[in-house]
Amino acid sequence: MPRCRGGSPTRSAAAVAPREPALRAMPKLVPPSGTLMPTHVALVRGINVGGKTKVAMSDLRDIVASLGHTDVATYIQSGNVVFTAADPDSTTIAADLERAIAARLDVAPAVVVRSRDELARVVADNPFPDVENPKHVHAIFIDGNPGEDAEEGSDVARAVGGTLYLHTPNGIGRSKLAAKLGRRGGGGTARNWATVKKLLAMLGD
Repeated sequence: MPRCRGGSPTRSAAAVAPREPALRAMPKLVPPSGTLMPTHVALVRGINVGGKTKVAMSDLRDIVASLGHTDVATYIQSGNVVFTAADPDSTTIAADLERAIAARLDVAPAVVVRSRDELARVVADNPFPDVENPKHVHAIFIDGNPGEDAEEGSDVARAVGGTLYLHTPNGIGRSKLAAKLGRRGGGGTARNWATVKKLLAMLGD
């Protein structure tokens, strides 16, 4: 081994351990968007039913986000989307969504919007709380007069507030009362009770 002045051995470059790089400070983590619970739900009427009026949920999410809403998420394919809106007026939000959907997708479905508190009231007001099968109870969301109570056979409709609740023990597909209510018009849209409860859970209640 070569010696340096003073008799001490020198180390070759290969024998010198490399210096560990200095640790950089970790960047400050910023919570991602979507950490807050959404404030509203939009219910789009009559899309993706029977192969008609097909709307991709990705397109629906994009449209909602394009209007400035955040925390956007959809649930199943029937047109249920939750989001956070700066404007608390459900009627204004619904009208804006209808125009945006028509402009982008060339379809014109009706849209009903409810706030978190409004949807919680719908759940609390359910006149059929003891029905075990959630698919046998539907909430029909209507902007305006929900109509009067009605009965036909074993099927019962009860109007509470701005919502018409429909109990069909044999299923909604065989219900003559449901068919009559559908022909009545009024721009409402129905969701079974399982969907209603899931949407309320997505809103944080």
